[in-house]
Amino acid sequence: MGRDVPAITISRRDKRAYREKVRSCLDVLARMLHESRFEAGPPQAGLEIEFNIVDAAGRAAMANAEVLAAIADPAWANELGRFNVELSVEPAVLSGEVFTSLEATLRGILAKAGERAESTGNRLVMVGILPTLRAEDLGDHAFSPNPRYRLLNDQILAARGEETRLSIGGAEPLLLYVDNILPEAAGTSVQCHLQVSPEAFASYWNAAQAIAGIQVALAANSPYLFGHELWRETRITLFEQSTDTRPQELKEQGVRPRVWFGDRWITSVFDLFEENLRYFPALLPLSEEADPLAVLERGETPDLAELTLHNGTIWRWNRPVYAVVDGTPHLRVENRVLPAGPTVTDVVANAAFYYGLVHELAEAERPVWSQMSFSAAAANLRAGAKHGLDAEVYWPGFGVVRAGELVLRVLLPLAASGLARWGIDRADARRLLSVIEQRCLTGRNGAAWQVAAVRRLHKRGVADRDEALTLMTQRYIEAMEAGDPVHTWPLP
Repeated sequence: MGRDVPAITISRRDKRAYREKVRSCLDVLARMLHESRFEAGPPQAGLEIEFNIVDAAGRAAMANAEVLAAIADPAWANELGRFNVELSVEPAVLSGEVFTSLEATLRGILAKAGERAESTGNRLVMVGILPTLRAEDLGDHAFSPNPRYRLLNDQILAARGEETRLSIGGAEPLLLYVDNILPEAAGTSVQCHLQVSPEAFASYWNAAQAIAGIQVALAANSPYLFGHELWRETRITLFEQSTDTRPQELKEQGVRPRVWFGDRWITSVFDLFEENLRYFPALLPLSEEADPLAVLERGETPDLAELTLHNGTIWRWNRPVYAVVDGTPHLRVENRVLPAGPTVTDVVANAAFYYGLVHELAEAERPVWSQMSFSAAAANLRAGAKHGLDAEVYWPGFGVVRAGELVLRVLLPLAASGLARWGIDRADARRLLSVIEQRCLTGRNGAAWQVAAVRRLHKRGVADRDEALTLMTQRYIEAMEAGDPVHTWPLP
């Protein structure tokens, strides 16, 4: 959820001063872009993975403080909900056997962390939405004790001025009113970071937007919420609704949501940061003492703290990231559409598909975003979230086609070519892309397996939905820990 903040009271003067400071940061960013002050090293990739914490029965456990204390590793951090933690993986250059190395690293980290979590009586689970999660799990007791989360909750509720309305369609539609933003914590994700040059940023962001719906269709792993079978990747609409600052009247007026796909293709990273200031009032208007222009004039690199804090409260599905490492600034595309899980192999395969495909499309002579409307890309995201591999999506030259078929016929070869462009080991690329291929051929991603497993349990005589979800979740955890990709999992 971003940077920590102190527990304070925000005044009207704070908001005005913060807006001015963000504008100053934006001016400094423009100058830095013009003067080419950014790192031009080899592109690097990194991952963040969010986890649910469950007890021995597979139920949400409000235990992230205990689990983090047991893990005792700064790469792990808390999240909004006390039943969530997040792992940040060190970035690496995209070349050679980077994915084999990443997979081995993740297995080692999770084996160690899992063992330490079990010492507290809990387990870590990679799943988009924990199937056993209940609405009563999301009361005020479920907030992590970081002041940022309470402040963010209060600011969002104050901006909206009313309860959060969750209305989600699907096989078993859900309508629920809640008085906090904790439903956002129900969705856990994998975030793929890609460091790129300022000159290339727009191409990579546009390419990531163009394929977001396909990524979601392939990786969907969130079909259940509070016992209801909803979208194949319910996390997408849940995040949009649970952090919405707009009452119905502002929605009707076309005010942008803070969880946002966007309006248009871009020509520069500056477009996105400028939109942030133009469209979105501050939620956490906390200013630092440093003057970013004075820092720049001294020949140093400014943190642009207000710009980045504001950016962290606008949840684009592909978000621009400005960061400074060892005194050198760089830019990243943060791809946020993927759910967590089901296994390490599935996570790394999803990442390899993304990094390969986005590279191939971004470097193409005729960009895909010049051949399709932005609204078509947005519609693809919604279709992929609702229907998973069976989604009907639009792609230039093919019209409307089933997502799984599009991947098999067109996008897998492009992803393979993109990985080759990066210099990825061919055997490594082939192994991971075969996981994506088999997922499409079998029609089984995490969401499809979960739904099929629950239906099988019902047919075998488990009439109660809560019991079926608990049994399915226990089987899911066993298969996740065994590590074979989800398309190979047997049904209970």
